[in-house]
Amino acid sequence: MHNNILFPVDLEHTAEAEKALKIAIGEAQRSAAKMTVMTVAPGFGTPLVASFFDEETVRNALKEVARHLKQYIADNVPDDIEVNAVVAEGNPAELILKQAQDDDIDLIVIASHNSQIENLLLGSCAAKVVRHSHCSVTVVK
Repeated sequence: MHNNILFPVDLEHTAEAEKALKIAIGEAQRSAAKMTVMTVAPGFGTPLVASFFDEETVRNALKEVARHLKQYIADNVPDDIEVNAVVAEGNPAELILKQAQDDDIDLIVIASHNSQIENLLLGSCAAKVVRHSHCSVTVVK
C-alpha cells in the first residue's frame, strides 16, 4: 500500500509513458493514494541558455509547460485520484529525487525510453532515480 505516488513524465514522450501511467493510476486507485504528476522543463537558468532568453520569456514558457501538464492530467488521470501537478526546471533526475523527498513519496513510477547508447554515454534519468531514491521505484520500458 502506498500513500504518495510520483509519476514524472516527459511531455515530449507521453506515448512512451502510457504503460507507466497505467501502472501509477492502478496503484493509486488500489491504495487510495495521492498522485503527483511532474514534468521537468529544460534548465533555462543555466548560464548558456539564460543568455538567450529574458525572464518574461522563461516565465511564459514555464506557464505553457504547466498548461500542457494540466491538460495531460485532465486527459489521462481519472477524477477519483487526488492529483498534484508539478513543473520544475533543471536536471530531471535531481529534481525528481528532490520532489520525492519533499513530498514524502513512497513510490515513483517512471518510464524509461532512452536508447542503450545514450544510457552508456550519459546514464538514463530512470537509472539515476533508481540509484539514488529513498523509496521504491518502478521502471517501465
